[in-house]
This record gives sequence, structure tokens and C-alpha cells, in this order.
Amino acid sequence: MREIYYLIKRNILLYIRDYVSVFFSVLSMLIVLTLMVIFLGNMNSENVVNALAQYGGVRDTAADEKNAAYLIQMWTLAGILIVNTVTITMTVMGTMVRDEEKNRLASFYMTPVKRISIALGYIISSWIAGIGMCVLTLILGEIYMALCGHPLLTAAECLKLLGMIVLNTFVYASIAYLMAIFIHSEGAWSSVMTIVGTLVGFVGAIYLPMSMLPEGVGRVLKCLHVLHGAAMMRMVCTRNAIDQTFAGMPETAEDIFREQMGVSIFMGDREISLNYQIIFLVIYAIIAIMMSAWISKGRKLRDR
Repeated sequence: MREIYYLIKRNILLYIRDYVSVFFSVLSMLIVLTLMVIFLGNMNSENVVNALAQYGGVRDTAADEKNAAYLIQMWTLAGILIVNTVTITMTVMGTMVRDEEKNRLASFYMTPVKRISIALGYIISSWIAGIGMCVLTLILGEIYMALCGHPLLTAAECLKLLGMIVLNTFVYASIAYLMAIFIHSEGAWSSVMTIVGTLVGFVGAIYLPMSMLPEGVGRVLKCLHVLHGAAMMRMVCTRNAIDQTFAGMPETAEDIFREQMGVSIFMGDREISLNYQIIFLVIYAIIAIMMSAWISKGRKLRDR
């Protein structure tokens, strides 16, 4: 256990001391958040207001606009959280790629430390760093909501989000380790990160809501872990905002919004429950870990 602790400490310190990497991690998060709020946020808010007006009746347009803005901003915050669980864990996992490129990883393998301990050192350090950056994102998001005059999440909701962050970052840290096994240079890893960072916004139905995606694409995304991770965070982030926005409206209006915006995920006519989504994510993590162990074992045998 001591070996794992020191490896975790080393990897996290290497990430923290790389001020440029940490700075751009925070900066890219803020840029994406700002762009999504300004551009996609305005478009989605207008769509919500228009949908409310279509149901007829006497509506307070000013209140609808404020509630719609709050709803879309919370929906966006959930999307940024899931993006960070992917990108931050991959950034920290880059330490493993760098170690291999500089032959430090081979030196680790020559020591009495077991390979499983080395693997856990990389996975857990990515996990912890991912949790920390996501918590920072949540805090910054809540500060922004407070400045906009919106209600803050309750303590219970923050704890739920923390649990979801812990689960998702572990899943993506495990997958990042599996991916890093096949990458042998920092340049290649940077290219992979660029591709994954771009795709995750679409795979999680963050840049484009579910309602704007072709039906076939939607069915494929429902089989991927990113969408379910985003959906569970949206469920917590938007609960109060949805109640405020759709107050006095038919229940079907709220249900339609949840489905179209990826808050609720349906397989056929059946809504996927939170418990199933958690199990789904855990299965992905188990598969990634088992595949990593199998590949590493094969490499160990070849090294002999």
C-alpha cells in the first residue's frame, strides 16, 4: 500500500506542479462554459420559452425567461461536469504516457513494486485529480448562479452530485488507463485527447440536445456510458429548475423536456432508472480494468 500511496502522490504532484496544464484545464473549462451559456444557452432558453407559450393560458413572460435561463444554465453545468470527468482524468493519465516515452515506466517495472500497484497509482491519481477539478467546477458554477440571482443547490443535492462525480471519474480514469496502454508518445496522446474532448460533447448530447440528433444516433448514444453519466448529473442539477419553469403546466410538458434534453433516457417506452445507470457505469469500469489487466499480463509474459 505504501508503494501505491507514493505513486499516487508523485503523479498528482506532477500534475499540480505543471502550472500550464492546470491553468489551461481551468481556462478551457471556463471558455466552454461561457460559450455554451452565451450561444447554446440563449438558443435553448428561447426554445423553452416558446414551448411554454404554445400551451396557452396567461403566462408571465419575464418569469418564464428567467426560469428558462436558470434551467438551461444548470443543464449546461451538468454537461461541463461530465466533460471534466473525461478530460481531466485523461490529462493526468498523460503522466503514464510521458513516463513510458522517457523510459521511466520500464524502470518502475524493474523494481520490486508489482505492476498492479503501478497501475493503481496511475488510475487513482487520475481519479483523485478528476474529482478535485470537478468539485472546483461545481463551486465556480454555483458562484455564477448566485451572481445571476438563481437558487443554489441544496446540501443533499451537492452530496448526490459528489457521489456521481466520484463514480464517473473512476470510470473514465479506468478507461483512460486502458487507452494509455496503447499510446507511446505525448504527441499521440495529445491528439487522442483532442479527439476525445471534442467527441464527448456530442456523445453526451451536450453540444446538441437529444431532440436535435437523428433517431439512429440517439439509439447508439444510449449504449454509451457518457450519455448516462451526463443524464444522472442533469437529473440532480435541473430538478428544482424544471419544477420552477414548468409550474402550472401539464405533466407531459415536463416529461417531453426531460426526454428531449437528455435528462431522462428511454429505451423504447421504458425510462432507465438511476440504479441501472449506476450499474451500467460500473460494468464499463470493470470491463476496462479487466481488459487492462489482461493486456498487461500478456505484455509481461512477452517481456520474459
